[in-house]
Order: sequence, then structure tokens, then C-alpha cells
Amino acid sequence: MADKTTREQIIVVADQFFYRRGYEYTSFADIADAVNISRGNFYHHFKSKDEILEAVITLRLARTQKMLDQWEAEGEGPAARIRSFIHILVMNQTKIKRWGCPVGTLCTELAKLNHRSQADANRLFSLFRTWLCRQFKLLGRTADADKLAMHLLARSQGVATLANAFHDETFIKQEVEEMCDWLSAHAKSTSPTAASKPPTAERVSPRRRSG
Repeated sequence: MADKTTREQIIVVADQFFYRRGYEYTSFADIADAVNISRGNFYHHFKSKDEILEAVITLRLARTQKMLDQWEAEGEGPAARIRSFIHILVMNQTKIKRWGCPVGTLCTELAKLNHRSQADANRLFSLFRTWLCRQFKLLGRTADADKLAMHLLARSQGVATLANAFHDETFIKQEVEEMCDWLSAHAKSTSPTAASKPPTAERVSPRRRSG
């Protein structure tokens, strides 16, 4: 991290500690020792751990938005983009098995602490929710896009939690495959709005005249 400023180093290290140890069990001393700076230099950049937390959340929001923008640019259609979200469980399975989902663990911890930054941390989930909702709308699922987005978010969080509990890579891969199959089924199915429309004239068989 030699190319980063001292403040940036503090934020990056704090981000790692908050994920692996938890916000509550990370101290100023832990971060200062890891960055190899004096206490005085540390307090020059941050006066409290809450200030560091705010900076960490801002960093995670920026990273998440960058990732979503990349999926948007590289994905060949909304289904492919949603699959990128699903496959992040496989990409990060080593970390997830040890420490869980970085978004879910932080939001849960802050909720237990009734921390003032809980709402800011929840914005990470909101980013995913809004993005997924948009992709499902592009698939033609306008009527239930948000419902599908929330279902996928909930299932991915459940997979991360159980993978962390049981340390089972096979479980992660099986669940990812099933989520992809679920997505394929919904991508092929007709939009509820479209399904409720009456058949067009071309689809109605003409009645034969009796002899």
C-alpha cells in the first residue's frame, strides 16, 4: 500500500479488520499497528472509530457501485448480468466460508449494536436491490421485479450464512447452480402483466360453420 496515502491505508486496513473481526472487536491500536503509524499520526486522520466506520462504508459503496457498473458494461443482457451477481458467491467462497458475507455481517452487527451508521450500511443492500430490480425489469418482469430482486438477495444471504456455518464449498456450488436454473426459468417465462392479457385475434381459432 506504499502508493496510498496514510488515510487511505487506514481505511483499507480498517475495512479488512471490520470484516474479519467485526467492528466492535477492532480497536484503534489494531489498525494503527497494522498500518505501522503512531497513535498521534492516527488521531490526526480520525478522531473516533465511528469516523473510520463511515469512511469504510463509503469505500464499500464505491467498490460495489464500480462492480455493478462493470457488470452492466460487460454483461450480454440482463440475465447474464444477474448471473454475475449469483456467481460472486463462488468467486468469494474462500472468504465467505471464513467470515461470511461482508455486507450481511456488517449490517447485522450494526443492527445488534443499534449503531447510528446502520442505515448507511444498509445502503449496500439497497444498491444491489435497485440494480437487480432494474435487470429483472429489462427481462420483462416489470410487475414483480422488486419481489424477484429481494428473493435473490435473501437466498444469496442465506447461502453465505450457511456456507460460513458449515464451511461447505459443494453447498455453495450447488446453490449457485440452482439459482442460475431459477433465473433461467424466470427469464423464459412470460411477464405476469403480459400473461394477464386476453389472447389476440390471431390466436383464436375461427369457428367452423355447421353444414
